[in-house]
Amino acid sequence: MALGTTAAVALVGLAGHVVEVQAQLAFSVPGFALVGLPDTALSESRDRVRAAVLSCAIEWPNRKITVNLSPASLPKTGSAFDLAIAVAVLAGAGRVPAAGLERVVHLGELGLDGRLQPVRGVLPMVAAAVAAGYRDVVVPTADVAEASLVPGACVRGATTLAEVVALHGGHPPVLPDVDPVRHPRTAVAPRVPGDLADVLGQEVPRLALEVAAAGGHHLLLSGPPGAGKTMLASRLPGILPDLTEAEAVEVTAVHSVAGTFDPGNGLLTRPPYEDPHHTATPAAVVGGGSGLPRPGAASRAHRGVLFLDEAPEFGSRVLETLRQPLEHGELVIHRSGGTARYPARFQLVLAANPCPCGMGSGKGLDCTCTALARRRYLGKLSGPLLDRVDVQVGVEAVGRVDLAEGRGEPSAAVAARVAAARAAARERLAGTPWTLNAEVPGAWLRERMRSVRGALGELDKALDRGTLSLRGADRVLRLAWTVGDLAGRTVPDAADVGLAMMLRTGRPA
Repeated sequence: MALGTTAAVALVGLAGHVVEVQAQLAFSVPGFALVGLPDTALSESRDRVRAAVLSCAIEWPNRKITVNLSPASLPKTGSAFDLAIAVAVLAGAGRVPAAGLERVVHLGELGLDGRLQPVRGVLPMVAAAVAAGYRDVVVPTADVAEASLVPGACVRGATTLAEVVALHGGHPPVLPDVDPVRHPRTAVAPRVPGDLADVLGQEVPRLALEVAAAGGHHLLLSGPPGAGKTMLASRLPGILPDLTEAEAVEVTAVHSVAGTFDPGNGLLTRPPYEDPHHTATPAAVVGGGSGLPRPGAASRAHRGVLFLDEAPEFGSRVLETLRQPLEHGELVIHRSGGTARYPARFQLVLAANPCPCGMGSGKGLDCTCTALARRRYLGKLSGPLLDRVDVQVGVEAVGRVDLAEGRGEPSAAVAARVAAARAAARERLAGTPWTLNAEVPGAWLRERMRSVRGALGELDKALDRGTLSLRGADRVLRLAWTVGDLAGRTVPDAADVGLAMMLRTGRPA
């Protein structure tokens, strides 16, 4: 009886768990058993591994083979365990020196011809391995660039299983060179955001966009078709600051699991921008799929912008499922195969027409919708959802006066003010669990405004009248602090609170 051991990594959401891969070879009726809660794709690795070993002209051990994936109680999914299973089996059979293999992580899918195929989620897998003390990692050649982004990892790449055997001191037969497998990911080229200078007029929406960027607030833009709602939303990423190193690793890990990351450009350092179509399903927006769910657009927009154009046209299930990430900054998706957690701390931007025909703004003389149709249309954006959207402003159609004024202020100038405001907020919130005004609870902010005489007067009146809920009042306070940060004040005054109420309700205080 012989035993070979190496390591792999199982992903549950973005959380990686090092798995010990043990292969026992016994002198009994030949067979191959795989235990340790494998899913269907992983169970099929028995056939892939055997075919890959034979294709590399390595003798297959004619014994009873039992492979255990420990801990056995943790569900394992996907084909990334193929390489580790093959190495453990060959180590047990004496084809590969077994010494030290238990501290080496092997990741990769095997083709029937023995070539190594790249897999999704290499970045969070390698990061989990390094965090657990496993520095040596072997991956397919196509995944070397991505795996090497993890600090502290000693990454080695291979094109075939025969190369892995030779890498560990084995002596496989000399085979002809094979071309490395092309990376099959549908990597999305990063979008280059347009410049705010292209937005003509729209003084209030531009201010709302700047305040939203400075404080990390969610935003609703309402107005007729062609007024510039989509253009404004697409400019928001351009005025957001670069991601910190920790944020870049986190965002890149999400896109690695989703299969949309191109490692050739290094870590993602700019805030992502996602704009799913209004026909997108809940699984496409919040994540899903068979077995353990994959991240959706909401998670891919983590630390960036999620834009829902024609928001009332989205299904109610899609809109209501966004309430969880808006409140907690993460998505918890339960499936029969297990529970996955994905970060989803994004800025939500909603765009909506005033009515189904879109012509109901202003006097609405050209609108053909009935009053009932208007109520039904806007009623698709539920009160609990809108209550979580800090900034709600109207976008009017551009007129001749706006055209005559020419180009507006460029994104670079606005981005500089946004960066300064965020720096002021970070300094004020140092020592707390928050970094943005949009994350701070209202009680904490209200306590620090008591010293400003009359600052909360209009806010208290709005609460008494019932025009603002308590959650809405907290949103106004957060906006007021952001407005104060943009103005360079250490504490917002009554004018800042009034502007915040206007941005929240669309009406002057």
